Amino acid sequence: MSLDFEKEVADVEAKIAEFKTQNPEPTGVLVKELNRLETERSDMLKKIYASLTPWQTVQVARHPERPLIRDFIQGICSEFIELHGDRLFGDDHGMIGGFAMIDDHRVMIIGQQKGKDLEEKIKCNFGQACPEGYRKALRLMKLAEKFNLPVITFIDTPGAFPGRDAEERGQAEAIARNLLEMSALKTPIIALVTGEGGSGGAIGIGVGDIVLMLSNAVYSVISPEGCASILWRDGTKADEAANALKITSKSILQLKIIDEIIPEPVGGAHRDYAGTMKATKKVLLKHITTLKKITPRKLSSRRFEKFAAMGRFK
Repeated sequence: MSLDFEKEVADVEAKIAEFKTQNPEPTGVLVKELNRLETERSDMLKKIYASLTPWQTVQVARHPERPLIRDFIQGICSEFIELHGDRLFGDDHGMIGGFAMIDDHRVMIIGQQKGKDLEEKIKCNFGQACPEGYRKALRLMKLAEKFNLPVITFIDTPGAFPGRDAEERGQAEAIARNLLEMSALKTPIIALVTGEGGSGGAIGIGVGDIVLMLSNAVYSVISPEGCASILWRDGTKADEAANALKITSKSILQLKIIDEIIPEPVGGAHRDYAGTMKATKKVLLKHITTLKKITPRKLSSRRFEKFAAMGRFK
């Protein structure tokens, strides 16, 4: 699937697909022609992705083929044992987590799962976790603290589920509790925004010693559409809202909300899963190794100071 601003690239990709169908084993001149088309596609993608607008970045972050948490688990972990339930109400499929191995490091992985097809999306509530999802996440974080395991959270949600039943079960309290508990957790926490980092749904698992973003991810207190509806009472002005919100990784890094940007392959993570996993794993291992050397007391103290300093202006 190509986005609206990638129409020229889509045409070249269609030519490449047709060429490969007609010439499954190209040789000589045919190989040169195929290389020419692929170089043309690569150059187009470099040019387009070097100057994405904030609204275009939002579209990339929401791409239906963008890798989700289960793709990252499969791509960077040698082992994963999923754990279920919050021990209070039920098991939220929109928030998954469990023990994992990344090379020689045993960690606890937690994150939102949006789902791939319609059936899975409905099952996962499109990545909008309910209170039981956040309580499950906290239960797993406490378990990680008990065994002195680093926690890695993968953030990809338009926001926490805003339905009446979620509010009745204490949605706001569940997120607030996570913020409180994560700020004092005595084990390393790395938070990674892989797609959409939306509102309290994102920050509910986003209090980390290190906060990372993929280069085409977005992180915001509200969606551009929601912002436009409130400010201008016109959801079609989402592109203007995206510009004003400063939601791209570069803007968020300048505001010191995150610590590092993980570059995506040319054309976005959805075009190259292997390259995305390789880059992500390298950065995660670097920070896991560094954070493990810091004492638990100092970790929680630095984490609290880090988030308390956000939003200060001279």
